[in-house]
Amino acid sequence: MEGGSILETIGVEIIGVMSSVSICMFLVVLIVYTLSSPSSSDNQQVIRTAANLIYLESSSDTTTQKLEGALLNAVVFVVLITLVTFLLVILYYYRFTNFLKYYIRFSAFFVLGSMGGSIFLTLIQHFNIPIDSFTFCLLLFNFTILGVISVFSQGVPILLNQMYMVALGIIVAAWFTKLPEWTTWVVLVALALYDLVAVLAPGGPLKMLVELASSRDEELPALVYEARPNVGSRSGSRGPNLGLLLAGFSDGDLIELRVMSSSENVVQNGRGVNEMRSESEEIDNVREVEIEGEMLPLMGSSSNERERPVVNEEIRESNESDRGRVLEREIEEEEERGKGIKLGLGDFVFYSVLVGRAAMYDLMTVYACYLAIISGLGCTLILLAVCRHALPALPISIALGVIFYFLTRLLMEPFIVGTSTNLLMF
Repeated sequence: MEGGSILETIGVEIIGVMSSVSICMFLVVLIVYTLSSPSSSDNQQVIRTAANLIYLESSSDTTTQKLEGALLNAVVFVVLITLVTFLLVILYYYRFTNFLKYYIRFSAFFVLGSMGGSIFLTLIQHFNIPIDSFTFCLLLFNFTILGVISVFSQGVPILLNQMYMVALGIIVAAWFTKLPEWTTWVVLVALALYDLVAVLAPGGPLKMLVELASSRDEELPALVYEARPNVGSRSGSRGPNLGLLLAGFSDGDLIELRVMSSSENVVQNGRGVNEMRSESEEIDNVREVEIEGEMLPLMGSSSNERERPVVNEEIRESNESDRGRVLEREIEEEEERGKGIKLGLGDFVFYSVLVGRAAMYDLMTVYACYLAIISGLGCTLILLAVCRHALPALPISIALGVIFYFLTRLLMEPFIVGTSTNLLMF
């Protein structure tokens, strides 16, 4: 029963994670498919980012030059990410938590305001939406401020927080789809390998961050999507709920530690109430004995005195059993609310980058890549439920997505087109 309940209890979380990832990928595909028309793709300039610092891909370059340049870009990008992650580990180790929180808030503000504003402006120009500059800036400012508040403040409805986390993933993924084709594929594979090492290796930076946060019973300073709320709003301390999928690990024993510490007050309060109740019952018994002492002979009062300790002992035992049942029910409810899958925002981004790049080819490839990514994510979530420790979310999904992309583009698409044009298949 207990072995089968592991998969049953995470069903809601799996659906929540996959639904949000699917929405993020769908909107990225929609944006890329809309803005990458032949007229706009001809005038599109290759932007220089951290993922292509060394080599800017050109259509006139040979295949060897593109592959070598893409490998150099991927190596430099992974090295930069590794250095930044180790810097975050050092800052977190020396308890510069407030600095990290402010840095993440500034990053979210920059992404929503600058990168998001650029995408919104492109969509407005593409669809010829009539709007003046003042109204656009005002709406963008309100959108950005509300996003930062929704992502980082407590007491915000969980649905609003989830919407803005998905919006952040969409904006960053839409920008990453502007990378050259060869660089995009090599960077995705390199990031999947980096995620595997960083989460599972003994000295991996992500593993060190998670272990530090778990040992301190603190919140990990990162942009993390919460698949299921604790109560219905993001309130209270979320320190022990570090269920990242990184992406990911389940809450495990950390929840039990937090529940036991929070339920000590319940035990103390229950003990105080029950002791007061038992004292009042003893006073009532004494009063009854005194009243009966006036009316009954001495033998009757002595029998009541002998029976009274037995009655009080039975009452205490029943009170202790009631307290135990209440405490057990409180622990079960806290564990049920606390257990939840959390997915790192980077996984949203790179899943969407993969399907966004596939959208630049055709929709059949998009569908194949989507099924591969969702299948890989499902396998990772099942492994998470079984293993009960930190697991990377990128390797399986990215590997399946890349394999299905090239199989569909090189084998399946020519076969279907060839058979359809020759009237062998309709």
